Amino acid sequence: MSKTTYRFCAGPWNFSEGRDPYGPETRLPQSFDWKLAALKQLGFDAMMFHDDDAVPDIDTKSSAQVLKEAKALRRKLDDAGIVAELVAPRLWFAPQTVDGGFTSNRAADRRYALDRSKQTLDIARVLGTDLIVLWLAREGTYVRESKSGARSTALLVEALDALLAHDRQARLCIEPKPNEPMDHAYLPTIGHALAIAQLTRAPQRVGCLIESAHSVLAGLDPADEIDFAMAFGKLWSLHLNDQNGLKYDQDKPFGSANLRSAFNQVCALERNGYGRRGEYVAFDVHPFRTTREEHYLRHLDNSRKTFLHLVAKARSYPKQQAAALIADRNYQDLDQLVIEHLLGC
Repeated sequence: MSKTTYRFCAGPWNFSEGRDPYGPETRLPQSFDWKLAALKQLGFDAMMFHDDDAVPDIDTKSSAQVLKEAKALRRKLDDAGIVAELVAPRLWFAPQTVDGGFTSNRAADRRYALDRSKQTLDIARVLGTDLIVLWLAREGTYVRESKSGARSTALLVEALDALLAHDRQARLCIEPKPNEPMDHAYLPTIGHALAIAQLTRAPQRVGCLIESAHSVLAGLDPADEIDFAMAFGKLWSLHLNDQNGLKYDQDKPFGSANLRSAFNQVCALERNGYGRRGEYVAFDVHPFRTTREEHYLRHLDNSRKTFLHLVAKARSYPKQQAAALIADRNYQDLDQLVIEHLLGC
C-alpha cells in the first residue's frame, strides 16, 4: 500500500493577535487576504472556517446577502488555489447561546442555534465542502441541576436530525471537549460523539473531529482517541496541537509539550491510513503571546515540520525489533527503543 501524502489546513483564527484572558493583543491584526496568502506561502492546501469567518457580522445580514458573500469567498479561494475544508457555526458568542444553543432552556434560543447552523450548511455547500464541524462549546452546564442530561441528549439528537434533513449530503463532525467554557460538557469525548451518532436519523453521516489538546484535557491519550475513532471509520478531521497539562486549552505548536505523545499520534494516523480518503491534517495552534509580527507564521510552519519529522520517524520505526520485544513482554526495553529512536540513537 502506498504511503499517505498528507495535506495541511489551518483557520483564520490560527493567526491570533496574542490576546488572552489576562491581557490585550500583542501583535497587529492581519487581513483575511494576508492570511490566505500566508497559507499559500506556507504550502498549506486548505482553510477551515467558522460561519462568521466566511461571512463577517453574519447575524446582521439576510440569507441572500450571506450566500452572496459566501460565493465571493469561494471565488477568492479558487483564485488562491486553496479549498475550504469545513465550516463550523460559531454558537458560543451570541447572547442567544449564553445557556447553550441546542440545549438552551429557552426555545427561542434553540431555534436561533438551529437556524444559524442550517445557514452554515448552506455556506458550506457554496464553498464546496460537505463537512460541518460542531464544537458544542456551551452544550453543558455550570450548575447540574439547571438541566436534565437526558433531555439535553434528546435535544442534541433533535438538532442533529434537523441538520441532517436540511442537507442530505452534509456530514456532521462533532468536536468534543470536556470543559471550557462550561464546567461540564454533554459530549466530552470521542466515545460520546460516536454514541450519539447512533441515535440520529443518519448515523453514517455523523462522525468526529479530534483535537489533541481536548483529549489531554479529558485525561485521555490523543493517539488512543485517534485509533478508536478510526476503528469506526469516523475520524473525518483532525486538529493537532499540544497541551501542557490540565489547564485551559493552550493550542501550543504540535509536539511542543510532549514529543512522544505527538509521535504516537502520528503512528496512529499512519497505521490507520488517515488522509487516504482526502482528510486534512489541521494545526489548531496559536503563536506564543511573545511572538513578534515578523515571526507570525512560525507556529504553523514549525508544527508541520515536526509532524513531517515524526512521519519519517514512524515509517523508519524498527517494527521487527519492537515486535520481538512485545512477544517477550520486554516492555522496559521497548520503552527504551522508542526513546532512542526519537533521539536518533
